[in-house]
Amino acid sequence: MNKLIFRKLSLDIISFFLLSSIAITSIVWVIQGVNLLDIVSEQGHGLKVYFFYTFLNLPKIFSKLLVFTYFLTLFVVLTRYEESNEILVFWTNGINKITFINFIGKISLLFVITQLLFTIVIVPYTQNLKQEYLKNSTIEFFPQLIKEKKFSNLSKNLTIFVEKNKRNGFLEGIYIKEKIDANESKIIIARKGRLIKNKNDETFNFKLFDGNITNIKNKENINIKFEESIYDISKINSKTRQFSKLNETKSSYLFDCLKKFINYRKDDTSRCGLENSFLIKDIYEEVFKRTVNPTYIIILSLISSLLIIKPKNSIVEKYFKFFLFITGFLIILFSEISYRFIYLSTKFELFFISLPVFFILFFYTTILLKTKFNVRYL
Repeated sequence: MNKLIFRKLSLDIISFFLLSSIAITSIVWVIQGVNLLDIVSEQGHGLKVYFFYTFLNLPKIFSKLLVFTYFLTLFVVLTRYEESNEILVFWTNGINKITFINFIGKISLLFVITQLLFTIVIVPYTQNLKQEYLKNSTIEFFPQLIKEKKFSNLSKNLTIFVEKNKRNGFLEGIYIKEKIDANESKIIIARKGRLIKNKNDETFNFKLFDGNITNIKNKENINIKFEESIYDISKINSKTRQFSKLNETKSSYLFDCLKKFINYRKDDTSRCGLENSFLIKDIYEEVFKRTVNPTYIIILSLISSLLIIKPKNSIVEKYFKFFLFITGFLIILFSEISYRFIYLSTKFELFFISLPVFFILFFYTTILLKTKFNVRYL
């Protein structure tokens, strides 16, 4: 009988968590999707690229919201059990409060493992995948990026200006400036031209007529006139970022870096790697957020479990649920900023790293004292 009761509780928790996660994650995903429309409007990528890019944001959003959603789930489910007197089913079947809370703790461990899986493996992988996909995708809406009588910065090193941009793809009064490197650049001026779409890879090239090319290198100019010329823009990646961010980097690489430079973890200048390297200090922060923050799920489960312990004072009981919810919310906020304290003295650093363990011991001890536990139930 007890197994059936606990099975129903676990199903209620998991089903409510899934429904609330889908709802909240979807809302945030849609809002972010609207903000990412510049992938199409400003960078010229196609709708397929846009939808795939935004889709790969889902694991990150889900992971960010998981801690709060799980706390909300426990709070709502346990409140419902308590207000509808369903909680009495446990007590009448000989299940004591500490056994009930231990079961909640076991479920919470599954969510801790899930969160660690997301923060350490899934989120960095999908974040890197979406950026690589965007970086290697073609610019399908390139013609829409070229505005009449306006300098269009299509990439970091390319600027285009046209007097007229006709609907059939013909252009008039074309000015193109390409920065090749620090000492070399190219300026192309053409009376007219048109955009040509390559059928093989869906990229575009400029076919230019009646103009000249000026190559500038080390303050020396070389002018070349032409009647007809092809300017290759197939390799342009628009304004897409070409380097990886820290949150897109594999956890194994970050762990290796931190292991090698553990003595420089608080240094503002030490870096790991050569190309697109990261500060050891930033790596330390990222590893802390990926590994330590998920443990706060257990703390929140203990705070929610206090709902089944009614205070004897009626005034305290009136505001008890509100107090617990605010406490849990503040714990979530603290967990998000706790990495900022690891740069204090070594004693403070160790304290804030081990703080989740202290919180767990504190709240669990409080529960043990309130429930007048018997050792054999632990």
